[in-house]
Amino acid sequence: QVQLMESGGASVQAGGSLRLSCTASGYTRSNNCMGWFRQAPGKEREGVATAGVGTFTKYSDSVKGRFTISKDNAKNTLYLQMSSLKPEDAGMYYCAANARAYFSSGALPLRPHEFDSWGQGTQVTVSS
Repeated sequence: QVQLMESGGASVQAGGSLRLSCTASGYTRSNNCMGWFRQAPGKEREGVATAGVGTFTKYSDSVKGRFTISKDNAKNTLYLQMSSLKPEDAGMYYCAANARAYFSSGALPLRPHEFDSWGQGTQVTVSS
């Protein structure tokens, strides 16, 4: 089982930037798929970005071009660099992982039910 802990959530103004971090511990492997999800009040949890083997990544259309996901395998840490933030980006951001390896961006999952381990979340607030 992988334990995940997010950090970096904050309150920012629209147009601003923020970087989230997720540190993994326990049974971790560099090939594990990891991703970021978010959930706004009254809405379903949605996929934001996922990272697979090497540099394979996948983004939701709503964040493509503004967010960047990256992994530092030496530190067992996943990042989400967010820029040009909009009020609709606000919500609780969760880090997640599954034990499967994906070798193409197209194959990467972006739906919550495809992930096994979850962090507690970190709150992002964006004011207009």
